[in-house]
Amino acid sequence: MAASDSPLIDSSDSAAAAAEAGAARVRRGICRLFARNDVWCLAEMPLRGGRRADLMGIDAKGHVVIVEIKVSRADLLGDAKWTDYLQFCDRFYWGLAPELDRACLDLGEFLPDRCGVIVADGYDAEILRPAPLLQMAAARRKVEVERLARAALRRMITSADPHTVQWGADSAS
Repeated sequence: MAASDSPLIDSSDSAAAAAEAGAARVRRGICRLFARNDVWCLAEMPLRGGRRADLMGIDAKGHVVIVEIKVSRADLLGDAKWTDYLQFCDRFYWGLAPELDRACLDLGEFLPDRCGVIVADGYDAEILRPAPLLQMAAARRKVEVERLARAALRRMITSADPHTVQWGADSAS
């Protein structure tokens, strides 16, 4: 009996685990590319309004970058929330696994004039289409940069001292 046929293993759980592992590889490759280019990111950054960016970071000039990672065609085509992220960044990228068909990203509903495309695996990444710089208002950028900095500092402190997790939990996002 194959592991996927076992009554003790839910195939949706294993599919979700495989998708998360694929997303982690894409995230790692993008973070390596960005680090070489002085762009520093946090994964799973909460945004105001209840959304969560897969990667959110700041480049050397203080511009906010968001990357939405996709590893399956169904997830890419079924994502109706991604445009909500555009108000929180100066540059937006799709981060894709190399095997994912990306032809749909040239269609109008994916705003190709607004969104860059990065292809990544667990070792590296390549920007296939640069994201244009569409600057947020300075006041909004200041708020987002401060939120990102506070989240990064909170993660750093709580990873060093787990007893501090309970403090400031209401201000984590």
